Amino acid sequence: MATARVGRHKAVYITYEIISAQGELLEKSDLPVGYVHRAGGLLLEKLEDGLEGCAVGESVEVPIGPEDGFGGHREELTSIQDLDDVPEEFHRLGAEAAFENERGETISMMVTEIKDGQVILDGNHPLAGKDLVFRVKVTSVRAATDAEIQSGVPADTSAPLQ
Repeated sequence: MATARVGRHKAVYITYEIISAQGELLEKSDLPVGYVHRAGGLLLEKLEDGLEGCAVGESVEVPIGPEDGFGGHREELTSIQDLDDVPEEFHRLGAEAAFENERGETISMMVTEIKDGQVILDGNHPLAGKDLVFRVKVTSVRAATDAEIQSGVPADTSAPLQ
């Protein structure tokens, strides 16, 4: 029987770590998560490129800069507010608030800093502007169903037990 490999329209299950350029562990999943390869952009394109052709059990390290990842940090997506002007529920780090911009779009912002009587809200992705290394291990590969290809997500996003 041929070894299943990561390829177009395969349901792929992976574990991963995201490491900063300074070597700091930023995010980790020891529980496999699933996606459908080349079916909708659930994963970053450069990460999919790095996984192409991998077999179950193989691991890859894929460096991803802001231009291929979460974009640069955009100052226009940050806002400094006086603490007294912000509802108390947002007086803690990590609190999230949704705002409507002048075009009627909803933007989620997170409290990233509180100091000197001010709150800094940031609408950038938490990994924006960062050089990252993705360490990924393929735990399972199978053919995706038509419905999974359409949605880009396996029906069961957690991997089958091996």
